[in-house]
Amino acid sequence: LWKKRPDIRFSGVCFGHQILCRALGAKIDSTPDSKWELAHTPIHLTPIGARLFNNPKGGRIHLHQMHQDHVLHPPSSATTSLLPEQNDRDIHVWCSSETTEVQGVYIRERLFTTQGHLGFDEDMVHRQVEMRIESGSIDKEKDREELDKAQYTAEWEHDGVVVASAILRFFHGDDDKI
Repeated sequence: LWKKRPDIRFSGVCFGHQILCRALGAKIDSTPDSKWELAHTPIHLTPIGARLFNNPKGGRIHLHQMHQDHVLHPPSSATTSLLPEQNDRDIHVWCSSETTEVQGVYIRERLFTTQGHLGFDEDMVHRQVEMRIESGSIDKEKDREELDKAQYTAEWEHDGVVVASAILRFFHGDDDKI
């Protein structure tokens, strides 16, 4: 579909970010020490991210996170035949966090992904954390620091609307010159 329909734009959030990057050859793995990235997280914009978001808050946005796996490196022509070598300069990581270097990928007119959740609110963060504790994927002892942070920051405002707006501009073609 990627090659046969170059007119289609793709977007993914969290697992969608990971799966689209994997489909384009990127490697997905656990974060260092299998550390969870939970709740309200500062996301540092790269120069392309600053352009996509008109550099809000001095080069930083905040999103709720809920993941333990992450994209290790962005897609490239070295990892897949779906991306021609001459287009490697057009593949951009638009943001990173302390835990996750590839928080989002942008390919003009083709791809806009984000690891962070746009629509999470306080109730959703708490519910997602509880579900992961009940399933055993979050260990209350081992992951205490991340759980405390999630509990404390779940109610904080984040920039999900800002990111959703940028994704809509991407689908409308408003940022095609970036």
